[in-house]
Amino acid sequence: MIVVQCWDDGVTNDAPLTDILRKHKAKACFNLNPALHSQERKYSWSRNGYEIWKLGLKELKSVYEGFDIAGHSMTHPHPNQIEPEKWKSEVADCKKYLEDFFGFEVRGFAYPFGEYNDVTKEIVRECGHSYARTTKNLNPCYPPADTMQFHSNCHFLSDKFWTEFESVKKTDGVFYFWGHSYEIETDAMWKDFDDKIKRISEDKSVIWKVPADLF
Repeated sequence: MIVVQCWDDGVTNDAPLTDILRKHKAKACFNLNPALHSQERKYSWSRNGYEIWKLGLKELKSVYEGFDIAGHSMTHPHPNQIEPEKWKSEVADCKKYLEDFFGFEVRGFAYPFGEYNDVTKEIVRECGHSYARTTKNLNPCYPPADTMQFHSNCHFLSDKFWTEFESVKKTDGVFYFWGHSYEIETDAMWKDFDDKIKRISEDKSVIWKVPADLF
C-alpha cells in the first residue's frame, strides 16, 4: 500500500516533526503560506493556551530539506469569500514564490480552511497545480474523481486512524492523512506520533510517497 501525508501552515513544530519523519524515513509534503513568514520566527496565534509560532524564512530550507512543498495560498484567506481575481493572485503568487524560493516545481495545493467552490477550484487548476487537497474524508480517497478535490482518508488525530489504515491495507490502496504539527501539544502526544510513524514505516507492505507522486 501507498501512504502519503501532508502538514499545513509552516509552524515551528514542523522542525521536530521533520526530525521524526527523517528518523523513520517517512516522506511528507508541507503546505505553506509564504506571505505569513518573516525572516525570523514570529508569534502567530494561541491555541488552548499554547503559543503558535511561524518558522522564519531563513530556516525553511533546512527544516524542509528532503521533503515536498505545496501551496496553501499567500495569506490563508477564505477562498470563497474574496474576489476571484484576488484568489487567483493568492494562488499564482504562492506557487511562483515557493518555486523560486525552493528551486523546484510546486505541483500541489491545499485549500485554506478546506474551503473551495467551482470557481476557486478551477483557478487552482488553471494556475498549474496537479492536485488540491480538501479537508473532507473519504475511503477510498484515491483516485479522486477530480484531482482538484483530493480528499484524505482522515486527520492524523482521528480516532479512526488505524481502522482506516487497515481498511486501505486490505485493498493495497492509498492511505492519505494530514494535520497541523501545532496540534501536537504535549510530550505524550509527541511520543504517540513518533510511535505512529514508526509503526507505519516498519510495515513491510507500506511505500511512503508524497501526494504529487500520484499524479
